[in-house]
Amino acid sequence: MFQHKNRSAYIMSDDVLEAYIEKYISVQPEGVKEINFVWQGGEPALLPRLFLEKILKYQHKYHRAGMRVSNVLQSNATLITGDLADWLAKNHFLVGVSIDGDEELHNLYRRDRNGKGTFSRVMRGIENLKSAGAEFNTLTVVQHHNGAYPERLYSFLTGIGANFLQFIPLVEQTGNKTPCSLNVDAEQWGRFLIGVFDCWVRGRDIGKVFVQHFDMLLGIYCGYPASLCVHSEICGDAAVIEHNGDLYSCDHFVTKDNFLGNILTDDLQACINGKQQTIFGNVKKNSLPRQCLYCSWLQLCHGGCPKDRIVAAENGMLNYLCDGYKTFFAHADPFFKAMTVCLQRKIPPAEFRQFFIVTEKVGRNAPCPCQSGLKHKLCHGK
Repeated sequence: MFQHKNRSAYIMSDDVLEAYIEKYISVQPEGVKEINFVWQGGEPALLPRLFLEKILKYQHKYHRAGMRVSNVLQSNATLITGDLADWLAKNHFLVGVSIDGDEELHNLYRRDRNGKGTFSRVMRGIENLKSAGAEFNTLTVVQHHNGAYPERLYSFLTGIGANFLQFIPLVEQTGNKTPCSLNVDAEQWGRFLIGVFDCWVRGRDIGKVFVQHFDMLLGIYCGYPASLCVHSEICGDAAVIEHNGDLYSCDHFVTKDNFLGNILTDDLQACINGKQQTIFGNVKKNSLPRQCLYCSWLQLCHGGCPKDRIVAAENGMLNYLCDGYKTFFAHADPFFKAMTVCLQRKIPPAEFRQFFIVTEKVGRNAPCPCQSGLKHKLCHGK
């Protein structure tokens, strides 16, 4: 909606806002029961209240009978006052809060323009949301430092009341196209996912705490397409609109080559379903290196996000996090298979242990791989 520079120059105009809401609703297929708008920036909490009111005004004006319209506000929460939290709760906005862990982990890189850590202000914003009864979830950027503490991160986030967690691996390149030193590396990413996964399973949080990546994978095991574009076969379903109405193929590819048109002057349906966007989406599948095509985990991964394919491989570029994903998939596979059986039998997936199959050689006195907390001989090794 806007970026940090001259704020007033980067706020979406009234004309763009109305055109976006009207056209986005109009292109939804008949029978769609719910659509979702995601508002991010910049920092959306800087927006005037009048702008937020206009969002609701135009959504009410253009929504169809029987259609539910929901909103997500992606924020760092530092500016969420009690008054704003009350408004967000009253109008059923879900707030995605960017937080990278406890005070030490978060403040290492989440600082304001004066170099001061923002943790205390983020927590104040979260407390305001909780007091108001506003729904919130968390988005955590995993980098080389906090990526070393999966259990600590999971415990902290669930401890502050978050029950839907998103973990985004930091994968950036420097100006000379080398990996950024702040990146989480592949091995660390694999260990991080395993650490969070084991906390989730061991703490019996399945069905209580929802980790976006794990939810998506369980869906794939059950035969559904990936709910995250990162691991879908093709991409192109996550176009982004800028404050001036310009449309781009993806928020990771806001470049001249991926410009689709403008919401004020172009047909939205033609932009998002046109040839250019179709080609963009298919490049993900068509550019997979040979290593991916013959990988046993292809159906779970599909090469990951194209922006992260920065490692040279045979006939293409490999995902920077490839080895980490493979390590995690191998670790989690027997758990997801057992959960899938549960769902097929209409049993809560938290009851997966009755269908868990041990696929590795385990000593009788070693901990059971099912994460029950029992020795193997007292659990699946009976």
